[in-house]
Amino acid sequence: MERRQEAKVVKLRAVEATPESFASFGQVIGASPDGDEFGPHDAQLDLSRGIPRFYIMRLQNRPLKFSTITHHASVTQCLGSVGGQDWYLGVAKPSIVDGASEQSGPEGRKFLQSAAGHYYLPPDPAEVCVFRVSGPKFLKLNKGTWHAGPLFKADAVDFYNLELSNTNVVDHTTHHFKKHDGITFVVED
Repeated sequence: MERRQEAKVVKLRAVEATPESFASFGQVIGASPDGDEFGPHDAQLDLSRGIPRFYIMRLQNRPLKFSTITHHASVTQCLGSVGGQDWYLGVAKPSIVDGASEQSGPEGRKFLQSAAGHYYLPPDPAEVCVFRVSGPKFLKLNKGTWHAGPLFKADAVDFYNLELSNTNVVDHTTHHFKKHDGITFVVED
């Protein structure tokens, strides 16, 4: 009979998402005056591989903990709470690699091929961090940014979501920290 080990709980302190603090993962987009011309302060989107889908998703019971993390290799994604409520997102830097490799990545992590066909390195648990998003702004995630959430303290929150119409069907790669690394993350605020 196989014995299951309890997952190690790793506590992560949330950092406020600002354009500077979030730059390695994407962009923080706040309000700009009507009539402003397009520029680097606007979301730099890549929706070129399909039909864009902009919708409001209602999420319920998303407490401040996670043991899985996901990335989308073919599209940027935008998320923001409809009412400007505070929310949290666990992230790790993109780790998509070009082509197959027989070699290992840093610290012996093996390259894997996703169901979508691309190759990647599993995220390093030591590089996972959590951001708090406060007020009326949204996050644009770079292609391949690993993300867990949105997470929040309320019972339910509505979120704007911009991705492709089939992102969650054909471009959804998930890493299971509990299964592969024996870790569950808890967010401290």
